[in-house]
Amino acid sequence: QLQLVESGGGLVQPGGSLRLSCAATGSTLDYYAIGWFRQAPGKEREVVSCITTNGHGTDYADSVKGRFTISRDNAKSTVYLQMNSLSPEDTAVYYCYMRGDRDYWGQGTQVTVSS
Repeated sequence: QLQLVESGGGLVQPGGSLRLSCAATGSTLDYYAIGWFRQAPGKEREVVSCITTNGHGTDYADSVKGRFTISRDNAKSTVYLQMNSLSPEDTAVYYCYMRGDRDYWGQGTQVTVSS
């Protein structure tokens, strides 16, 4: 059964960078659009970015445009989120999401931006 596994989160100083990965196990995510979401404490989960199956189409929340880049490597069945110029407002648990035969969510990876 397909599972999504995020990695790459951690503690970073303001202005720093992180690269998150979302890997599929048990199946492949090659044929599906993938989204990154985040949820900060006390706030609702919000979409951050999404990418089409072939990677040619991407979209971003206004709050991350110009700082975050989503990409995918279908040979590795992995989607990435490169996050630059991080600020404390980016602190959240980041989740990847796929709509297949049902909704699939990863377990999340914590990103903390703090000095």
